[in-house]
Amino acid sequence: MRKETSTNALNEKKMIDTCGMSSSLAVIGGRWKPAILCRLSYGTMRYGELKKDIEGISERMLVAQLRELEKDQIITRMVFPEVPPRVEYQLTDLGRTMKTMLNTMSDWGNMYRNHINKNQNELAETTID
Repeated sequence: MRKETSTNALNEKKMIDTCGMSSSLAVIGGRWKPAILCRLSYGTMRYGELKKDIEGISERMLVAQLRELEKDQIITRMVFPEVPPRVEYQLTDLGRTMKTMLNTMSDWGNMYRNHINKNQNELAETTID
């Protein structure tokens, strides 16, 4: 747990309070949240489906990230009183407003990756000659 009055925590809060981009990144940032949001943007998913679909994520991390997204009102968690219990996650109305932003970020990331790969390949070809 991080100390709320540390300089780092206070600076982070100030940036989030004054910069929309920082506020957005505070909600969606990290290694696993984009993967979770990407999958939930296509519809409701059960916990087990998310776990199986997001390769490499641990159960502990998936639960922690889902809880943060739920706390930030981006997703909802629905528990069905069945045996065994069924838990489903979906984007909230607020979460669905992120789709355009997430798609744009994905498009930019793909363009960037292609650009970098192209430049690295061209550089490799010129050093071979």
